[in-house]
Amino acid sequence: MKLKLSLAIFSFACLILIACGVQKTTNTEDGWINLFNGNNLEGWTTKIHHYETGDNHGDTFRVEDGIIKVRYDKYEGDFNDRFGHLYYDTPYSHFHLSMEYRFVGELHQGAPSYTLKNSGVMYHSQDPRTMLKEQNWPISVEMQFLAGITEGEDRPTGNMCSPGTEIDFQGEQYAGHCLNSTSDTYYGDQWVKAELIVHGDSLVKHLINGKMVLEYTKPRVGGEVVDGFDPKFKVDGTPLTQGMIALQSEGQPIDFRNIKLKNLKK
Repeated sequence: MKLKLSLAIFSFACLILIACGVQKTTNTEDGWINLFNGNNLEGWTTKIHHYETGDNHGDTFRVEDGIIKVRYDKYEGDFNDRFGHLYYDTPYSHFHLSMEYRFVGELHQGAPSYTLKNSGVMYHSQDPRTMLKEQNWPISVEMQFLAGITEGEDRPTGNMCSPGTEIDFQGEQYAGHCLNSTSDTYYGDQWVKAELIVHGDSLVKHLINGKMVLEYTKPRVGGEVVDGFDPKFKVDGTPLTQGMIALQSEGQPIDFRNIKLKNLKK
């Protein structure tokens, strides 16, 4: 058993090293790396539930007007749990991620009701090349994005969700799947700035429009929610020290722009 686990971990590490060697980035003078070139999805890889890695079914993730757009107008029929993610091909461990997002349009028919004005960005994710065709979510931690639905009802954004993972909150293991932040509620199609500061498998901070709204520690493999995975890539208790970053698609149209990262690894 120990040998099998070691081989699985070694294989996963090799995939990460391969990804590291091929990615091109654009550095700015202040140390930020532009993850999105504004023209195409070069350096990004898709994985959509029910499809093979690299199959951007229905042109789900597309680039228009210098923005990464998530759309479903080319889907046939209902949503059918076609949860998707667009992965940046370089993994990171210690980093400051910054982006802007806005919700647009209507929820695609057949998408679960909880996905209304709901999306996010995954971090410390497994490489999509280690995912099976019928795996619904990557083993990862999510910074969840939500928008208000009913005027006057709080619906904070910048929350934490944990598909196949666990975290500690206020010094104890958090028992739930999602953990709400203290952010304001944002309505309509306004742009919202989201930032994520991650220090390996120790401290994680979520910021919304420049304000820290959530802090937690010790991201690690564990818990449930993920289905259809290869068991050798879900060794519960394994610290999440690094991984991929991925934009989410789960039935709600959304736009992303100004996606940049500062590597904090010393």
